[in-house]
Amino acid sequence: MSKKLGALDYHSNGRKGKIEVVATKPCQTAADLSLAYSPGVAEPCLAIQQNPDDAYKYTAKGNLVAVVSNGTAVLGLGNLGALAGKPVMEGKGILFKRFADIDVFDIELNTENPDEIIKACQLLEPTFGGINLEDIKAPECFYIEEELKKTMNIPVFHDDQHGTAIISSAALLNALQLTGKKIGDIRIVVNGAGASANSCAKLAIALGVKPNNMIMCDTKGVIYKGRVEGMNPYKELFAADTPFRTLEEAANGADVLFGLSVKGAFTTEMIRSMAPNPIIFAMANPDPEITPEEAHAVRGDVIIATGRSDYPNQVNNVLGFPFIFRGALDVRATAINEEMKLAAVHALARLAQEEVPDSVSKAYGNEKFSFGPNYIIPKPFDPRVLLHVAPAIAQAAMETGVARQPIEDMAKYIEQLECSQGRSKEIMRMVINKAKSDPKKVVFPEGDNEKILRATQILVEEGIAQPILVGDRKKIQQKMDDLNLDLEVPIVDPTESEFTEEYAEELYRLRQRKGITSSESSRIMRRKSRTHFGTMMVHKGHADALLGGIDTHYPETIRPALEVLGKQAGLSSVHGLYMMVFKKGVYFLADTTVTIDPTAEELAETAILAAEKVAMLDIEPRIAMLSFSNFGSVDHPQANKVKRAAELVKERAPHLVVEGEMQADTAVVPELLDGFTFSKLKTPANVLIFPDLNSGNICYKLLRRLGGAESIGPILMGMNKPVHVLQRGDDVNDIVNMAAIAVVDAQNP
Repeated sequence: MSKKLGALDYHSNGRKGKIEVVATKPCQTAADLSLAYSPGVAEPCLAIQQNPDDAYKYTAKGNLVAVVSNGTAVLGLGNLGALAGKPVMEGKGILFKRFADIDVFDIELNTENPDEIIKACQLLEPTFGGINLEDIKAPECFYIEEELKKTMNIPVFHDDQHGTAIISSAALLNALQLTGKKIGDIRIVVNGAGASANSCAKLAIALGVKPNNMIMCDTKGVIYKGRVEGMNPYKELFAADTPFRTLEEAANGADVLFGLSVKGAFTTEMIRSMAPNPIIFAMANPDPEITPEEAHAVRGDVIIATGRSDYPNQVNNVLGFPFIFRGALDVRATAINEEMKLAAVHALARLAQEEVPDSVSKAYGNEKFSFGPNYIIPKPFDPRVLLHVAPAIAQAAMETGVARQPIEDMAKYIEQLECSQGRSKEIMRMVINKAKSDPKKVVFPEGDNEKILRATQILVEEGIAQPILVGDRKKIQQKMDDLNLDLEVPIVDPTESEFTEEYAEELYRLRQRKGITSSESSRIMRRKSRTHFGTMMVHKGHADALLGGIDTHYPETIRPALEVLGKQAGLSSVHGLYMMVFKKGVYFLADTTVTIDPTAEELAETAILAAEKVAMLDIEPRIAMLSFSNFGSVDHPQANKVKRAAELVKERAPHLVVEGEMQADTAVVPELLDGFTFSKLKTPANVLIFPDLNSGNICYKLLRRLGGAESIGPILMGMNKPVHVLQRGDDVNDIVNMAAIAVVDAQNP
């Protein structure tokens, strides 16, 4: 399918367009209706009349942005008109929602009269928390934004101007750092004199470019002092005292070329004539002023960015506007001022210099990114942009006096932003905070694994755990050097450790009547199994927990743990638990990984252990023992096994809320559960105990792949001391999460 047909198909399939309105409150019953509308709605209306700020409390205003356009400058397509521009504005709404959870109404105004646009926006102020002006041609866009900023008490932001300027300025700062140039010494040539070019030039000057070193060109050449033809007050701001009259002349010896014009505007001759280590931002869409291939063919010292996703260093406005509005809305800012824009620039520039998480690499086909000529600006799908830019905007708004609702605890605000990215973030932030309150020693048997090393850096920097790396010392240190990691953590090499012989003797004592010899024990500890070595560290109290399995099969981690540490006294088995996180709730599923065909006693063990783990996370467990039968509706040995397991749980842990045997939908659907008035479960279960490994394993994998659930686990239950198993596909963030769980586990022996 061609790109054209694919795009048309995308927009027309199913519900037409890209957006819909979703209710945030129930409206299923007469009682709901009386609250949502008449007569109940009168109460918030009267409250807002008395105190207008209550609109932020009782309506969606505080999280609602208007994307306003008249379609006179749609992308690179020109004046398509208001109606033809609507798909772009709907797309803008999707980006606001996807990246910053901001709701949007797109408003297309069928007028080219700037005063009519101004009046329309002013009349809409009661509805919205902010206005995003979009695809309005210059110079009218400057006048419209200026007037609205003067007259409105909510943020007004013309993204075509400021978005491109903010992203490109952040990239410029990093490119200058890489080339060793100072911003006060460089000469920039900006080709284009529209909205984006105007704002890019202004922001670059605000960052330190000398005004006379800012050469702007339009279709008639250089904008210089004294020029009359094609001038307006906005171009006049950048009229330079310069002998240059053409783009070619200005490019000769220039340090930076900013292209906000048309395909092919930059020639290879221009690139050759630039100063050493030239910086080129060819940002025309969809085709840049010059392609990276063409620029690199001319010279090897060039750093180039474009507006396209198929080239490195994409200058993409989505790195800016969602997060800028997020920070502005969260402090109820009255405006988005220059200080806030500069704060966004510096936040993005700093973020690009940090290590890039695996989740970003996965979003881009597992491509690796690190700060350098081909990575001077973060990627749009980097979830950390929200956590860096929105707080920077909020802080700048507070410092400049435009915040009506200042944030008192910035660290807590950042945590709230993180939680807004998904319930798993919320749950794991709680676990991480518990871990940080008393970090424990976690041993990693695969200490030379790249992901383990990168996770170790995060664990140390955030104070989540005290990692111990097991493996060949030279190999681990070399890997650290290769990854540019400066880690001061214990490295234990089994071939040289002072405890190796002691561990070997202890393993022989534990396993001498189970087929192991003294020499075999020594060989295992020195060279054969780092997992055995790590579990022995936990056994001897030299570590508090073990986390392994990133390079091995699941049984290869559990088996050494059972041989050295064993299961808890009185238990018949160990068990596996998964946390499944949905947008509207979190569920815990067990046993999903270990016990194939459990007895009633083993099922009861699973339920009690799962309840303990859930309570450890400060969540009240509500347990359902699952079956194909509902409270005796089927007389079958499998159903009776589950029924007996539920009875055992009630006998052994009478304080727990547990029911069964029961069908899965009965356990989680309130309307079905209400039919069983005798049930101890009065609200849906959050701990689901499966009758066998088949059902548990199948269910959690289907929920993960088809149900959209985020999974955290497996969490191993029933070991004498904390041991948890990683999966081969786990990324750095998964390892950090599991390490936090291991620490919390160790805090609760």
